[in-house]
Amino acid sequence: MCQFCLMQDDDGDEGGAAPPRHVQRGGSPSADKAVKSRNYSGPFRKTPDRLLGMGLIRLYQLTLSGFIGNSCRHIPTCSEYGYESIARHGLWAGGWMTLFRVARCGPGGTSGLDPAPEVLENRYHWWTPWRYFRLGQKAA
Repeated sequence: MCQFCLMQDDDGDEGGAAPPRHVQRGGSPSADKAVKSRNYSGPFRKTPDRLLGMGLIRLYQLTLSGFIGNSCRHIPTCSEYGYESIARHGLWAGGWMTLFRVARCGPGGTSGLDPAPEVLENRYHWWTPWRYFRLGQKAA
Protein backbone atom coordinates (compact mmCIF):
# COMPACT_ATOMS: atom_id res chain seq x y z
CA MET A 1 0.00 0.00 0.00
CA CYS A 2 1.36 3.46 -0.87
CA GLN A 3 2.08 6.16 1.70
CA PHE A 4 -0.81 8.29 0.46
CA CYS A 5 -3.30 5.46 1.01
CA LEU A 6 -2.01 5.00 4.55
CA MET A 7 -2.55 8.69 5.32
CA GLN A 8 -6.32 8.43 4.84
CA ASP A 9 -8.48 8.06 7.93
CA ASP A 10 -9.99 4.65 8.55
CA ASP A 11 -12.46 5.99 11.10
CA GLY A 12 -15.32 6.01 8.61
CA ASP A 13 -16.81 9.28 9.84
CA GLU A 14 -18.13 11.40 7.02
CA GLY A 15 -17.25 14.99 7.91
CA GLY A 16 -17.79 16.47 11.33
CA ALA A 17 -15.21 17.52 13.86
CA ALA A 18 -12.03 15.56 14.26
CA PRO A 19 -11.82 13.44 17.39
CA PRO A 20 -9.56 14.85 20.11
CA ARG A 21 -5.99 13.55 20.26
CA HIS A 22 -5.05 11.45 23.24
CA VAL A 23 -1.93 12.76 24.92
CA GLN A 24 0.18 10.65 27.22
CA ARG A 25 2.00 11.92 30.28
CA GLY A 26 5.13 12.81 28.24
CA GLY A 27 3.17 15.15 25.97
CA SER A 28 3.50 13.01 22.83
CA PRO A 29 0.50 11.69 20.93
CA SER A 30 -0.43 8.13 21.76
CA ALA A 31 0.39 5.28 19.43
CA ASP A 32 -3.20 4.77 18.29
CA LYS A 33 -3.49 8.30 16.88
CA ALA A 34 -0.41 9.15 14.82
CA VAL A 35 0.31 12.77 13.92
CA LYS A 36 0.02 13.26 10.17
CA SER A 37 2.27 15.73 8.41
CA ARG A 38 3.43 16.15 4.86
CA ASN A 39 6.87 17.23 6.05
CA TYR A 40 9.55 15.12 7.71
CA SER A 41 8.67 14.29 11.31
CA GLY A 42 11.50 11.92 12.17
CA PRO A 43 14.29 12.54 14.66
CA PHE A 44 16.89 15.24 13.92
CA ARG A 45 19.24 17.51 15.84
CA LYS A 46 17.53 20.83 16.47
CA THR A 47 20.43 23.16 15.77
CA PRO A 48 19.82 26.85 14.93
CA ASP A 49 20.84 26.48 11.27
CA ARG A 50 18.49 23.54 10.71
CA LEU A 51 15.60 25.29 12.44
CA LEU A 52 16.22 28.44 10.37
CA GLY A 53 16.29 26.52 7.09
CA MET A 54 13.23 24.47 7.97
CA GLY A 55 11.44 27.62 9.08
CA LEU A 56 12.15 29.36 5.76
CA ILE A 57 10.85 26.38 3.81
CA ARG A 58 7.74 26.19 5.99
CA LEU A 59 7.18 29.92 5.47
CA TYR A 60 7.39 29.35 1.70
CA GLN A 61 4.91 26.47 1.97
CA LEU A 62 2.41 28.59 3.85
CA THR A 63 2.72 31.74 1.70
CA LEU A 64 4.16 31.51 -1.83
CA SER A 65 3.46 27.85 -2.57
CA GLY A 66 -0.25 28.52 -3.05
CA PHE A 67 0.45 31.13 -5.73
CA ILE A 68 2.90 28.95 -7.67
CA GLY A 69 0.57 25.97 -7.74
CA ASN A 70 1.13 22.23 -7.80
CA SER A 71 3.80 22.07 -10.48
CA CYS A 72 6.51 19.87 -8.96
CA ARG A 73 7.47 16.88 -11.08
CA HIS A 74 8.81 14.81 -8.21
CA ILE A 75 7.45 12.91 -5.23
CA PRO A 76 7.96 14.25 -2.57
CA THR A 77 7.64 17.84 -3.74
CA CYS A 78 10.71 20.07 -3.79
CA SER A 79 9.71 21.90 -0.60
CA GLU A 80 9.11 18.63 1.25
CA TYR A 81 12.46 17.35 -0.04
CA GLY A 82 14.18 20.52 1.15
CA TYR A 83 12.55 20.36 4.56
CA GLU A 84 13.63 16.74 5.02
CA SER A 85 17.16 17.16 3.64
CA ILE A 86 17.83 20.19 5.85
CA ALA A 87 16.43 18.37 8.89
CA ARG A 88 18.62 15.33 8.25
CA HIS A 89 21.85 16.84 6.91
CA GLY A 90 21.93 20.45 8.09
CA LEU A 91 21.55 23.78 6.32
CA TRP A 92 24.73 23.62 4.23
CA ALA A 93 24.41 20.13 2.72
CA GLY A 94 20.59 20.14 2.75
CA GLY A 95 20.49 23.59 1.19
CA TRP A 96 22.72 22.52 -1.70
CA MET A 97 20.68 19.35 -2.19
CA THR A 98 17.48 21.44 -2.25
CA LEU A 99 18.94 23.96 -4.71
CA PHE A 100 19.98 21.22 -7.10
CA ARG A 101 16.62 19.46 -6.71
CA VAL A 102 14.77 22.64 -7.70
CA ALA A 103 17.11 22.98 -10.69
CA ARG A 104 16.28 19.41 -11.78
CA CYS A 105 12.55 20.12 -11.48
CA GLY A 106 12.47 22.52 -14.43
CA PRO A 107 11.84 21.76 -18.09
CA GLY A 108 14.04 18.96 -19.38
CA GLY A 109 14.79 17.81 -15.84
CA THR A 110 14.05 14.59 -14.02
CA SER A 111 10.73 13.43 -12.63
CA GLY A 112 9.33 10.65 -10.48
CA LEU A 113 10.17 9.32 -7.04
CA ASP A 114 13.25 11.06 -5.63
CA PRO A 115 13.42 10.88 -1.81
CA ALA A 116 16.05 12.64 0.27
CA PRO A 117 18.91 10.28 1.20
CA GLU A 118 18.88 9.05 4.78
CA VAL A 119 22.68 9.15 5.11
CA LEU A 120 25.31 10.68 2.84
CA GLU A 121 28.23 8.69 1.47
CA ASN A 122 31.78 9.53 2.54
CA ARG A 123 32.54 11.27 -0.76
CA TYR A 124 30.13 14.15 0.01
CA HIS A 125 32.13 16.84 1.82
CA TRP A 126 31.24 20.41 2.71
CA TRP A 127 33.99 21.76 0.44
CA THR A 128 32.62 19.89 -2.64
CA PRO A 129 29.00 21.09 -2.91
CA TRP A 130 28.81 20.37 -6.67
CA ARG A 131 28.74 16.64 -5.88
CA TYR A 132 25.27 17.00 -4.36
CA PHE A 133 23.91 17.50 -7.88
CA ARG A 134 24.47 13.80 -8.62
CA LEU A 135 22.21 12.62 -5.78
CA GLY A 136 18.97 12.75 -7.74
CA GLN A 137 20.23 11.37 -11.03
CA LYS A 138 19.35 7.85 -12.01
CA ALA A 139 22.17 5.35 -12.33
CA ALA A 140 22.76 4.48 -15.98
